[in-house]
Order: sequence, then C-alpha cells, then structure tokens
Amino acid sequence: MSKQKSFTLKELAKVTDSILVGDENCIVDNLSSIENSSKSSITFLSNKKYASSLEFSKAAAVIVHKDFENNNSFNYLKTDDPYLTYAKISNLFERDDEIKIPFIHESAVISDKATVHNDVYIGPNVCIGPNCTIEQNVIIHSNCSLVKDVSIDSGTIIQNGTVLGSDGFGFAPTKDGYVKIKQLGKLKIGKNVEIGANCTIDRGAIDDTEIHDGVILDNLVHIAHNVILGQNSAIAASCAIAGSTKIGKNFQMGGLSGVLGHLDVCDNVTVGAHTLITKNITKPGNYIGIMPAQEHNDWAKSSVFIKKLSK
Repeated sequence: MSKQKSFTLKELAKVTDSILVGDENCIVDNLSSIENSSKSSITFLSNKKYASSLEFSKAAAVIVHKDFENNNSFNYLKTDDPYLTYAKISNLFERDDEIKIPFIHESAVISDKATVHNDVYIGPNVCIGPNCTIEQNVIIHSNCSLVKDVSIDSGTIIQNGTVLGSDGFGFAPTKDGYVKIKQLGKLKIGKNVEIGANCTIDRGAIDDTEIHDGVILDNLVHIAHNVILGQNSAIAASCAIAGSTKIGKNFQMGGLSGVLGHLDVCDNVTVGAHTLITKNITKPGNYIGIMPAQEHNDWAKSSVFIKKLSK
C-alpha cells in the first residue's frame, strides 16, 4: 500500500506558479471536492458562481482565480487558471503504485510481427496484432486489442477495453447479400493522445485513419475508417464520427453527438451535446442542435410549428 503524500502550500505554489495567500507552512495531504473536504484538504473553485459553497467547506486551502476576493477563512493559491492548477496538483497526488514503466503483463499476447518499445506499459490481457508499432512511454491498460496495422506514438495512453485497428464497416451490396470490403489501410495514433475506455477506432479501408497529436477521447467513442481527427481535439462520451470525415485542429464535441461521413470540418469548431453534424463546416465557432425534452403533447405541437416554418 502506497504512503499518503503531503505537501506544504509553499511547495504547491512553487510547482504551479501560483500566488500564495496565507500560511506557507500549512500541510495538505489530499485533493478534494469543496463539499467533501477535510482540515488537511486542498480544493479548487474554478467558477465564481459556486463561491457560496465554500461557506461550509472544511478545506485548509482553496485554489482560486487571482481576482478572487479572499477572506481569512482559508489559505489560497491564486492563479490565472484554477482548473489548470487543479490538474497539475492532481498529478502530484497520484499514487505511486498506479503505473510503472517498463512493464508487460505476463498475460499480454504480442505478435512476433509487432514492434514494441522497451519503455512501455502493457496491462493484463492486452492483445497486440501483426504490423503494430508501439513507441516509448505508451500505456495500454487491460483488455485492449490492437487488431492489426496500428501505430501509436510516444506518450499516448489507451484506457481499458478499447479496440484499435478493427475492421471498418465496408460492404458492397448485391442481390444475394453483402460482399465484405477488405480493410487495407492502417490506423495512426499520434503523440500524447489519450483514448478512453471501451472506444473503437477502425483502421482505414485504403487510406489510413489518423488521430493526431494531443487528441483526447472520453469513454465509448467510435471513430470509423479513414477519419482524420486533428490535433488537440477533445470528444466526450458516446460520440461517433462516420467514415472518411476530415476534422481540423481543436475540435470539441459534447456527449451523445455525431458527425456524418465524408464531411470536412475546419479548425476550431465546438459541437454541443446531442448534436448531429450533417454538412461541411467551413467557419470556426459553436454549433448546437439540441431540442430540450418536453412532454409528448408539447413536442407534437412544436414539431407542427417547425414544419410550418420550413415551408
């Protein structure tokens, strides 16, 4: 069992380049939510509208924006970006027994046609198929499958149960049924990507599927064959991108959203939750298509009104 970590506020202020207000020798040994804090906790407030919740907090210290009007109730770390400071401190409190590199679990199955760097973490029941390449400091958690023709660049993390390089959905219809189209392309995943649990990303049909540097995917995301997903994009849970769509840098998509196939989306586009993108996007900005939930009778009236507007 790993020893609980503790830090003085002076140490945390130095590491995060924050302004310390209060007792620099105050020791904190956990990072907590405002509501569940203890006398040895540090917590954070990234949105001023929740400031009233601090009234009942027991925390020793609070991470706040540099313009926050403090009082004598807490010690403070003041910063331009409280959420980023929280993220940095969360890394300090990570348990030492979480991940150790290099490590390959004895149950992992690795093809003799795969190339795996010495400095990687490969968890239990991972399967790495032929023509896969895994670079330095890649972490692949348990029960993941790299089917074939997958390359993963350095510093990337694959969470539990994800399948990479699976067959894309390619079938030619005939009068007697469907003829499967062999998927001959590859899947290329860049540096410092994080792919959540139980995601699926298909390799290409002819050209490659590409996930560029710095992309982060939540759990249960599906990316179809030949998609290109631009640098530093972030996609929330239960989203899907259909085949051959090309997406630019800094794309953000809220949960339960989708993008149809064979589209082009420019850089710096944000898609709201539960939105379906059905055509090319050529202008950066926020796009959303949510219809709030209503009682059935109200929805029926709304749908009639919408139809009349479209005529």
